[in-house]
Amino acid sequence: MDDTNQYLNNFITYLQIEKNYSEYTVTFYKDDIREFFSFMNEQNLHSLSEIEYFDARLFLTGLHEKRLARASISRKISSIRSFFRFLNREKLIIENPFALVSSPKSEKRLPEFFYEEEMENLLQACEGHKPIQVRNRAMFELFYATGIRVSECAGLRIKDIDFSLSTVLVKGKGSKERYVPFGTFAHEALEQYINISRGQLMKNGEHEFVFVNYKGGPLTARGMRHVLNTIIKDASLNGKIHPHMLRHTFATHLLNNGADLRTVQELLGHENLSSTQIYTHVTKDHLRRTYLNHHPRA
Repeated sequence: MDDTNQYLNNFITYLQIEKNYSEYTVTFYKDDIREFFSFMNEQNLHSLSEIEYFDARLFLTGLHEKRLARASISRKISSIRSFFRFLNREKLIIENPFALVSSPKSEKRLPEFFYEEEMENLLQACEGHKPIQVRNRAMFELFYATGIRVSECAGLRIKDIDFSLSTVLVKGKGSKERYVPFGTFAHEALEQYINISRGQLMKNGEHEFVFVNYKGGPLTARGMRHVLNTIIKDASLNGKIHPHMLRHTFATHLLNNGADLRTVQELLGHENLSSTQIYTHVTKDHLRRTYLNHHPRA
């Protein structure tokens, strides 16, 4: 298996440069493919060109035997299929053994989101006058106001924020750009952070990224996840927060308050409407509960 690691490195470079995937996404690809390399060692397979459809099926069977969630299995198969497609494109293998391996149908899980009362508790947990607290409040307000992904937030630069129009230029997946408006709460929190606290955190450093860590460097996506987990702990809410919950909350609250699906699709940066339609299940559940709670003949 002398060439496998080099092939993986080439593939990772392709994901980073040509596909412009985030560091978080690339890590998943890398881990999934390395898991397949371990399987090759166990099966005494020495070359990627040796892999056949039977081997791919055997690997899939092993994933099922580990009782992994269907979504995890689908992601792993998709990662490895993409890897072999890349090798085929580079003429390093003749056929993609994973081309005909079908991923398990994903569970129709509704997106998790916070209720408005929970959001108030979370926002109160961000309050404070220390530079880090002001930064955390601005970041949290921006997540809730725009529904942007954590990788998009980590990549924001000062020039991307237009305070005169209260909009932010977001660079999404595949280098696609979109303008997203934000409201007065996010506007005030961002102005306070950028005009006062950001300079205090920068400590004479120089870079254009909006959010900075306590050392003055750019705050990474991983750092943002840590900040959000700290906020939920301070708010005394059960469970762990992940940035996508704020994205789900943004979409759900918009739809619950009358926004149309196409607008939400554009704000989220979804290429297909089907990606946004899952939120209609959440809002239908909200309507049903409201009806049962308030209609006299329910």
